[in-house]
Amino acid sequence: MPPTIIALIGADGQLGTDLAERIPRESLRALYYPAFDVTRPDAAAEVLRALRPDVVINTAAFNRVDECEDKIEEAFQVNAFALRGLSRVCVELGATLVHFSTDYVFDGRKGTPYVEDDVPCPLCAYGESKLAGEHFIQALCARHFVIRTCGLFGKAGCLDKGRNFIQTMLDLAGQGRPIRVVADQRVTPTSTEELADNVLALIPTKAYGLYHMTNEGECSWYEFAVAIFDLIGQRPDLAPVASGAFGRKARRPAYSVLENARAKTLALPGFSPWREALARHLGRS
Repeated sequence: MPPTIIALIGADGQLGTDLAERIPRESLRALYYPAFDVTRPDAAAEVLRALRPDVVINTAAFNRVDECEDKIEEAFQVNAFALRGLSRVCVELGATLVHFSTDYVFDGRKGTPYVEDDVPCPLCAYGESKLAGEHFIQALCARHFVIRTCGLFGKAGCLDKGRNFIQTMLDLAGQGRPIRVVADQRVTPTSTEELADNVLALIPTKAYGLYHMTNEGECSWYEFAVAIFDLIGQRPDLAPVASGAFGRKARRPAYSVLENARAKTLALPGFSPWREALARHLGRS
């Protein structure tokens, strides 16, 4: 049997790095921006036709949430319209499309973990653009996995944002600066290593559809910061604040915890509690 060919878009990003490390070398076809640009559908389709992948994994995203409010067209080009093109070429090639969405498709009013059947209601342009991308895939490409996740952290850091939350906290502490962290938004920090393991186990099941995939449990961003510094034994000048203190342009859900309801029906590796994943990430497990 020839190897399964997997085209990985954004192979040098935070999640892409962990996926690339787990995909066998003979299967991996790594694609990088700007040589491969999802917003250029004709050029992207030409590359994929040449590769003839069995699976296309898309990790590309415009995820600078506040910037999306000023650059709505760009956000929709990357997070939505690009998925229209990818969906169509995947159908043409008979390939499976794997795409990552976000907890920000919800408005946070539910107050208990969201399952896949809950009705989305995004509060900001970022969430709107990601939800539109979901709809393109679901309408155009039957062989798809749309995976909503939350609060990613990994060793590679986030290319689009420059750094992830953990890196930001450690940088601020290293500079000796006061650290103020939002305490009224509840999320689930999620390890990109565990996410990659579960995604690659999900693909061969062919149980196509929408999935929530995060680590277990929940916390505020402030509680996440407290846990980081507790694990490394630092005591910086850290204090909780309300989300309104930063005057951000984009509205964020106050509660966007996801429940991995559908993933738990399959024989996947599963996710550990977020504190355990954080401890392993920091080398404190």
